Amino acid sequence: MSAAVAVREGLAGFVRFFRDVMGEDAYRKYADFHAASGCSSPLMSEREFWRDKMDRQDANPEGRCC
Repeated sequence: MSAAVAVREGLAGFVRFFRDVMGEDAYRKYADFHAASGCSSPLMSEREFWRDKMDRQDANPEGRCC
């Protein structure tokens, strides 16, 4: 493996980690869980998901630092 490939893979790993920490992949995880669990309710759109997530965080702020 060349140094350039190693750097590129390391950077890609960091970007994936940072996105996970920031919650950017939350909708994908929700959709995957929804499909795997056989939930009877319809899948929320991405817009509905993020609105619901923000509403829940606003209603329960104790989990955040600011």
